Amino acid sequence: MWTQTVFRCREFYLGCRYGRIDPAAKPGERGEQAAARLLRQQGLVIVAKNEADRGGEIDLIAVDRRSRTVVFIEVKTHSSVKPDHPAERVDRNKQGRVTRAAMRYLRRKHLLGVAARFDVVAVWWPSGRSTPARIKHYASAFEAWGTHQFYA
Repeated sequence: MWTQTVFRCREFYLGCRYGRIDPAAKPGERGEQAAARLLRQQGLVIVAKNEADRGGEIDLIAVDRRSRTVVFIEVKTHSSVKPDHPAERVDRNKQGRVTRAAMRYLRRKHLLGVAARFDVVAVWWPSGRSTPARIKHYASAFEAWGTHQFYA
């Protein structure tokens, strides 16, 4: 029993570390795993996943080492049968919630003086699990919105 638990924990760690996608996970989780893998390939360093507090949740938080920027990523996942674009679901209300959560994260980590941006990753999962997902990354997808806007 103990060896099975250790093996499962090791597999989970390796999956997170090397970007494996769990085929048994829910579509939203698989979308976040696929987005994290794409962002790592683009040179971003993922520092947090599903960072939540009382006001909202941020799907992924990364650091772009080239531009020394903290990147807050919202991942939207759709099945291929839905007609609309996944990124369309990041409306003003969602942008405001992500902005407030990002401001609280930066305040908690003492990073208020660091540059930040908001990205959106759209993921389309085809109906067959063996078919790879289509992923589109929108860097600087929206500006900070709401009462806790960032100031230049």
